[in-house]
Amino acid sequence: MTIGIKNQTQLITYPDSLGGNLDALCRLLAGPLEGLFGGVHILPFFPSSGDRGFAPMTYRQVEPAFGGWDDVRRIAGQVEVVADLMVNHISRHSAHFQDFLQHGRRSEYADMFLTVDKVWPDGDPSLEDLACIHLRKPDNPFSEVRIEDTGQIERVWTTFAWRGHWEQVDLDVHSPVAKAFLRDIIGFLAGQGVKILRLDAVGYVIKKPGTSCFFVEPDIYHFLDWIEGVATEAGVVLLPEVHAHYRTQFRLAEHGSWVYDFVLPGLVLHALYTGSSLKLRRHLQACPRRQFTTLDCHDGVPIQPDLNDVLDVGEAQALVERVMARGANVTPLLYASETHDDFDAHQVNCTYYSALGEDDDAYLAARAIQLFAPGIPQVYYVGLLAGENDYAAVEATGEGRAINRHDYSLAEVEAALQRPVVGRLLHLIRFRNEYPAFQGEFRVEPGAADALALAWRHGDAACTLRVDLASATAELAYRDGEGREIRQSV
Repeated sequence: MTIGIKNQTQLITYPDSLGGNLDALCRLLAGPLEGLFGGVHILPFFPSSGDRGFAPMTYRQVEPAFGGWDDVRRIAGQVEVVADLMVNHISRHSAHFQDFLQHGRRSEYADMFLTVDKVWPDGDPSLEDLACIHLRKPDNPFSEVRIEDTGQIERVWTTFAWRGHWEQVDLDVHSPVAKAFLRDIIGFLAGQGVKILRLDAVGYVIKKPGTSCFFVEPDIYHFLDWIEGVATEAGVVLLPEVHAHYRTQFRLAEHGSWVYDFVLPGLVLHALYTGSSLKLRRHLQACPRRQFTTLDCHDGVPIQPDLNDVLDVGEAQALVERVMARGANVTPLLYASETHDDFDAHQVNCTYYSALGEDDDAYLAARAIQLFAPGIPQVYYVGLLAGENDYAAVEATGEGRAINRHDYSLAEVEAALQRPVVGRLLHLIRFRNEYPAFQGEFRVEPGAADALALAWRHGDAACTLRVDLASATAELAYRDGEGREIRQSV
């Protein structure tokens, strides 16, 4: 069964970043943002012990500071709700893992977690195997815990670290207990009105000796087939989140999955920085069509490994240096197989508006490219309001990614909506949502290297975006309902 989703722009926001809670978000969607979005990706709104929601203690509650399930269901009555399922892990403070800490292997949840001996029976991986693993925290992906009942030490798999310590413990997705847990949560969230589940960190769920333990093929597809079946039964669409070499998205798309276009954000910056559309044009001609696009998000602009072999090392380094000159910071990748010499840049953290020098025309040109690219556009809340780098948040939290995570009061939202750059963006989003040509066929038109022309056609409806990269300006041309040719600056 194919489950349809709206071919309209979606909003990405934390539950408390537009007015302080879900009720404020709901009122914005019913007020000044009414009709602007077909969906909203509400970043984790569950009780969590860290990583701003990505260490969920339970999925059956809404964090009380954000509101309740009534708020989620109200939002779902207005737009399609996208929620996160941290399919690789849950919080170490979850009731499930706390029971394991108490009772060890006698816990009813013991099989839910990935102890090291499940991958290496003697519990001791070789140095060669350790060297292969894609790390998301220094040294190794394991942590030791002491079982309260017995005093026994258990080594559990903990892929991620948050502020220098591990907060998330990995699930054994092969175990019946973990499968039952995931099935239950998917059904529950579907019952609260969630339409799309983003599978956070799904690339890490398969661990095998002698592999990178990241996106292990073909095993990853077996898991995706299983969870896709569960989701389909519940009436939910899945969106795997995998930061990897760009060809990985093509393989996922060929398998039938929705994918993210994690190449687009960096290539749009590259085109506007260099004045050349050649690499961006080549990508847009070939990229999967069943995809979601972003320019910005709660993390940063993807660099390595997403842009590897799309930009060469010198081009990628020049891009990062240009963004850093505008106040950005960098999140390192950590695993050497995808880095080059002394260049290690997993993501560059900056608001997209600041990355483009807070130039309204350049910013609108970038957004227009995204909205004309194939796929479902997602606009991050800071980008929607053309937000600038929040250095105070970085200083206050010690978190580099906080530069692009400003929490807006309702007064700040109202003020931002009055800015001309935001008004122009809202007009562009509405055009993308409403003009019928976007239901049809896409093409990249030939042209000079310092220009980009993207066109859509469906029946008699046709529109074209022309971007002059030398001046960083864009023009929209379209045929209205009476067949008249309309031209206007973006």
